[in-house]
Amino acid sequence: MNVSTEYSKFNVTLLATAIASSFLFPISAMANDDSASDDVETISIFGQAYRNTATKTSLEPEETPQGITVLDGEVLEQRSVKSLNEALRYVPGVTTEQKGGAVTMYDTFNIRGFDVNQSYYDGLVLQYLNGWNLQPQIDPIAIQQIEVFKGPTSVLYGSMPPGGMVNMIAKTPQKEKSTDVKVATGTGNLVEASIDTTGQFGDSDFSYRFIALARQKDGQVDYTEEERYVIAPSVDWQVSDRTLINFNMYYQNDPSMGMNSAMPASGMIYDNPNGSTDPSTFVGDKNWSTFEREFFMAGYKINHEFNNNWSFLQNFRYMNASLYQENTYHVEAGFNPSTGELTRYAYSTDESSTGYTIDNQLSGRVMAGNVEHNLLFGIDYQKLDGDSIYTDFGEVKGFNIFSPNNDMIDRNSLSGTAYLDKVKVEQLGFYAQDQIRIDRLILIAGGRYDSFKGSNDYNGSLTETNTDNFSYRVGALYELESGFSPFISYATSFEPVAGSEGKSYDPELAEQLEIGVKYSSTDYTKTASASVFNIVKSNMLMADPDDFQKQVQLGEVKSQGLELQGQWLITDSWDMSVNYTYIDMEITKDDDLEGKTPIYVPTHAASLWSNYYIYDGILTGTRISGGLRYVGEMEMDAANTDKVPDYTLADVSIGYELDGISESLTGATAQLSATNLFNTEYYSCYDSANCWYGAEQTVELSINYNF
Repeated sequence: MNVSTEYSKFNVTLLATAIASSFLFPISAMANDDSASDDVETISIFGQAYRNTATKTSLEPEETPQGITVLDGEVLEQRSVKSLNEALRYVPGVTTEQKGGAVTMYDTFNIRGFDVNQSYYDGLVLQYLNGWNLQPQIDPIAIQQIEVFKGPTSVLYGSMPPGGMVNMIAKTPQKEKSTDVKVATGTGNLVEASIDTTGQFGDSDFSYRFIALARQKDGQVDYTEEERYVIAPSVDWQVSDRTLINFNMYYQNDPSMGMNSAMPASGMIYDNPNGSTDPSTFVGDKNWSTFEREFFMAGYKINHEFNNNWSFLQNFRYMNASLYQENTYHVEAGFNPSTGELTRYAYSTDESSTGYTIDNQLSGRVMAGNVEHNLLFGIDYQKLDGDSIYTDFGEVKGFNIFSPNNDMIDRNSLSGTAYLDKVKVEQLGFYAQDQIRIDRLILIAGGRYDSFKGSNDYNGSLTETNTDNFSYRVGALYELESGFSPFISYATSFEPVAGSEGKSYDPELAEQLEIGVKYSSTDYTKTASASVFNIVKSNMLMADPDDFQKQVQLGEVKSQGLELQGQWLITDSWDMSVNYTYIDMEITKDDDLEGKTPIYVPTHAASLWSNYYIYDGILTGTRISGGLRYVGEMEMDAANTDKVPDYTLADVSIGYELDGISESLTGATAQLSATNLFNTEYYSCYDSANCWYGAEQTVELSINYNF
C-alpha cells in the first residue's frame, strides 16, 4: 500500500490572526524610551530571533541556575551524526538509542531517567501523535546547535517530562555568502549528497538559506533500507534596523526507515544451545516490512526591537505529517527457547496529523537602582488533530529465529480487522519570568498557567482529558571572582496524559531540587559544571509489564544523582571534553513495583572526547578526534529479574584540509569517521522477549567543498 499526503492549503485567516495577535501587547510604556538607537548588534550564526532554551531570552545560558549542555554544529559534523539519537551519545544524563541501532525512525532517549517523547525544533515542539508513531524527526543537516536543558522546564514550555528537554536550533540565513557541497559513502552501501548555501540577495534586505539532502543506505538488519530526502529553505527579511521577519520551511520524505522489530534475549544476551542471532538478524518478513514517513512544516518568526531594552518575538509553525508501516510483533508467550520457534502477529498502521504551534514572547530589561530585571512575558498555543488506522492481521506461525525464513508471508492472503483512533490535543499557556542581577548575584523566578484539552476516540470509545496546571521555577546563582558560580534551583513540571481505549489518566506531576556549581577560567580554556539533583514524579505512566501494548500509572518515582562535565583547551592544538553521570532511580510508591528501578536507566555512565589539530609540517590541516563512551548495566524488565550488560564503545574521526595537497583544492576537506570502532556487541531491552542490538561499526568517508 502506498501512502500519499495531501498538504492542506495554509489558512490565511489563521495567519492574519497570528500576526495581529502581536499587537495585543501594551507597548505604549516602551515606546517613550528615548534611549532607542539605530545601532543594532549583529548576532552571527543564530540571527536576531535566537533565544536560548534555558530562559527564552538572549541571555547567556551559563547564567541559568540549572544544568545545560550545548552541542554546536562543528561537533555534530565531526561525529558524522545522522540523527538526534546519535548526537546525544556524549551528553551527560542522557541514555540514548533505547531501541538499539537498527531502529532509526525514532529518537528514543531519556534524561535523568525520564523518557522524552517530544523534542523541540527552534523553540517549538515537534508535535507527536499520542499513543502512536508519527512525529517529525529533524535531520542534522538542518541543525546549527543542540541545547539539552536538564530538569523541569514546564515553566516556559508547558507539558514536559521532569528530566529535561532537547531543543534543536535551526540553521538561519547569513548575509555573508557561503556554500557547502558534500558527498559521502561508507558501510552499508551509503550514498549521500547535500548542499547548504546562504547569502544575501544582492544589496536587498533579504537573505536566504537553502539546504537539501539525499541519503540512501542498507539497514543494519537484513532486507531493510534507509532512505531520506530533505529540503529546507528559509528567508530573512530585514524590514528595518529593528524588525526582522524570517520565513522557513522544512520538508522531509522517508520512503524507507529500516525496521521496527525486537528479538528475544535468548540467543542474543543469553546463550542458547539451539543457536544464536546477530545484529543483522531480521525477525520480520520482507513481504510485510514497510515504514514510510512524510512531513511538511512551514512557519515564520517576527522579531521587533522597540528600543534597546524591549523586544517582541512571535514564532509560528504549521505541520502536516503522515506515516504508514507494515510490521510484525511478538509476545513472551509466543517464543519457545528450546526450539527457537517464534509466533508473530502481523499488523499495519496508517497515521496522519495536522497541527500548529505559536509562541509570543515579550522581553525587556528594566534597571531599578543597581538591580537589573530581565523580564519575560509570553503566551503560547498549540493544536493537533490526527488519526491512526490500526489493522490487526492475526498470527503468523512457523518462524524460527535461529534459521530465519524472511519470505513466508503472502500479503494477498492476509485478512485484518481495522481500528480507528482519532486524536485531538489543544494547549494554551501563559507565562512570566524575571531574571534579576544584583552585581554578581543572579536570581530567577517564573510561573506558568496551562490549560490542556485532549481526547482519543478509539474505535468509538471516547476518552477526554481536561487539565489546568500552574508550574513554577525559582533559583539563584552567584558568580565568584575565582570563576566558580554555585547555584541552586527548584522547579516543577507537569505532563497531561490523553487517555486511550476508554481509559483516562491523571496528569504526571514532578518537582526537582538541584544544587551545583559552574566554572569558567578567565581565559575560557577551562569550563566545567557539577550538580546533584533530586526529582520526584507522581502518577508516572509506563508500559504495562504484563502487556507492552497497554500502560499503567505508578504512584511515585524518584530519581537522584550526580552530573559532572568539563571541557579543557589543553594547548592551542589539543582539547578534551569529559563527563560522568550517576543516577539512583527507584519506584517509591506502587502496589506491584515499589523498590524497582525502571528500565533504560544505567546507574553509571561516562564519556570522553578529544580533538587534536596539526598546524605545522606535512600534515598541516589535519584533525584527529576520538572518543570513548561507557554505559553501565540496566534493568532488563520492569520486575528487575535480570540485567542488560554494560558496554564501552570507541569512536574516531579524522579530518584533513585538502589544500595541503594543492592550492586548487582550497575550501575542500575530507573526513574519515568510524563509530563503534571495534564493532562491540551491545544491547538494550524492554523485557526478555523484546531486546535490540546496538549499532554496529559504521565507517564513513566524506568530501566537503566550501566556496
